[in-house]
Amino acid sequence: MRIYIAGINGMVGSAIAEEAKKQGHEVLGKSSKELDLTNRDAVFTEMKSVKPDALVIAAAKVGGIGANSTFPVDFLSVNLQIQTNLLDAAHASDIERVLFLGSSCIYPKFAPQPIPESALLTGELEPTNEPYALAKIAGLKLVEAYRKQYGHKWISAMPTNLYGPRDNFDLETAHVLPALIHRFHNAKVNKLPEVTIWGDGTPLREFLHVEDLASACLMLLSNYDDSVAINVGSGEETSILDLAQSIAKVVGFEGTVVFDQSKPNGTPRKLLDTNFLNNLGWKAQIDLKDGLTSTYAWFINNNAKGSIE
Repeated sequence: MRIYIAGINGMVGSAIAEEAKKQGHEVLGKSSKELDLTNRDAVFTEMKSVKPDALVIAAAKVGGIGANSTFPVDFLSVNLQIQTNLLDAAHASDIERVLFLGSSCIYPKFAPQPIPESALLTGELEPTNEPYALAKIAGLKLVEAYRKQYGHKWISAMPTNLYGPRDNFDLETAHVLPALIHRFHNAKVNKLPEVTIWGDGTPLREFLHVEDLASACLMLLSNYDDSVAINVGSGEETSILDLAQSIAKVVGFEGTVVFDQSKPNGTPRKLLDTNFLNNLGWKAQIDLKDGLTSTYAWFINNNAKGSIE
């Protein structure tokens, strides 16, 4: 296939591009500097010019609890613009296959665990990332609407918490795992006695290496055609405390981990039910320990030059 990847230079997009090339597909895409996905006319022109066999929507404005709380307009408005422009342009150009990537934060804060696909829209969202979640829900519902109204063979997938090469390690906007890698690295380099982490360490989280997600995406493009937005996860969970201790060990930080319980925990538990995907023959292959080790190595080689402020 000729696969166009929106967000090709990001962590997710680049991993999907690498996996697609390994499988012999032709990969297309532009950086955000080359193509502003919030520019509707530019997106329509690009899709009509390229007209790929498949479009993967991996582009999004993303961030952790702090960023979502500080910039709710950006996380709602920008993501709505990006995904609506791309989906409308895909329809106008009659692109046969579209894979829209959402996020596990679309599910209710107190959804049943593990979270089945059927839990969508059955309860209130986690307030700290509600704007982003609402945008993603709108995106998968637009995919569903296009399937219903026009018969498009378009699909959606909901990944769990992702990490890996080319992640965002910025301390102000990163998700918990890359942010902890960065902070423990700085603490090690600067010989700090302790690292303080938001919350009390009890929330449980599921993490999936981005290369596992990439293999799932290519499998779904070739084998899946249903309106259900399918979960993609590792099937395993760890507490924030255990995650912090694992990262400290990988990084080589020997100080103390302190939890600031005045800060929010976020959702108490978030594990996806991946039986639907597993029954299609896919399972995650990269365990968390190996994934953390390779991700830290990538961080050192590409970001870290001594202490990063």
